[in-house]
Amino acid sequence: MVGGDPSTYGTIGIAVEGPLTGAQASNGQDMLRGVQLAVKQYNAKGGYYGRKVQIVKVDDQANPALAKSAANKAIKAKVAAVIGPYNSSVGLVNLPIYTKAKIVPVQMTSTDDTTGYGVTVQPKNSQISPVESTYILGQMKPAKVAMIVTQSAYTEGMAARLKATLEPKGVLVTQVLVQENQADYKAAVQQALTNNPTVVYLSTYFPEGAKIAADLKATGNPAKCFAGLANQDPGFITAAGIPASQNCVFSGVPDPSQMPTAKSYLAAYGKAFPGKTAGTWGTFMYDSANILFASWKKADAFKYGKVIARLKKTKNFPGATGKITINSQGNRPNVPVSILTVDSGGNFDVVYTDRTTK
Repeated sequence: MVGGDPSTYGTIGIAVEGPLTGAQASNGQDMLRGVQLAVKQYNAKGGYYGRKVQIVKVDDQANPALAKSAANKAIKAKVAAVIGPYNSSVGLVNLPIYTKAKIVPVQMTSTDDTTGYGVTVQPKNSQISPVESTYILGQMKPAKVAMIVTQSAYTEGMAARLKATLEPKGVLVTQVLVQENQADYKAAVQQALTNNPTVVYLSTYFPEGAKIAADLKATGNPAKCFAGLANQDPGFITAAGIPASQNCVFSGVPDPSQMPTAKSYLAAYGKAFPGKTAGTWGTFMYDSANILFASWKKADAFKYGKVIARLKKTKNFPGATGKITINSQGNRPNVPVSILTVDSGGNFDVVYTDRTTK
């Protein structure tokens, strides 16, 4: 069982941390299933020298106020590693706690401020923002951009990056800050539309973004919606509806169904979880678990420094999300960052992909 000195027990504990309940639960549960599949496959092949991996579920509800207690649960369980957290505001609080406790983080946060705390296969702000600004300036050609921004580390950071790129190009940028979990955002939408913007930029997570997109569509205003990467979730389309979703373009990554390298993952996922559709970030969590297990082959699974060092030597690992290389900073330098639209069937389609090397 998990607990005690992990190097002397029959199983090896790894934590899976994310929004397993709450507004982002659909995303969090898909991420959990991605790790569950990786663990199932790893254990079926014998695990770590015959020792099986056991998952410790850690629910942070995407709430930074729960970040410390989430990390303490994993520490108490004496896990060897954590896959997650997903939300940047959570990671800013508890990734330092994990690393101080010598628990290896293979994390999913995108803010550059968490660089150096373990490793990630996820795109970072500095990789996403140039793709957004290039598309907005080159394809949407706005004179005015209104931003609706939820107050979190990731969303505020992305809005600041875009603003810093657009304003020197002569684009007038205004910003409306909003809280998460509001019943609606009609007032914020009306405020954003005051200056007749060409584009309304949603720097939000998908539960809030979907409400804003629906409220924007309901106004009949011709402004186009651009939704940031944290909105890429089937839950956005379900909540906003297809017409409102089609009024938006999204930054994100290709859906696993659009990744040739994810075919075997999708087949195994469908078999393991009948009736469930594989989401985007569960695929990244699956790859996160697998690069962790691969690092254990050449390093003692219970030696924090050795595992981190091996993870940073990952090169061209054949992941479901494509080949994975991790650099000396712990980041993935070549990750597909895309611009997406929604088709009439309610699916995300890639209209532009950039493999950034920043």
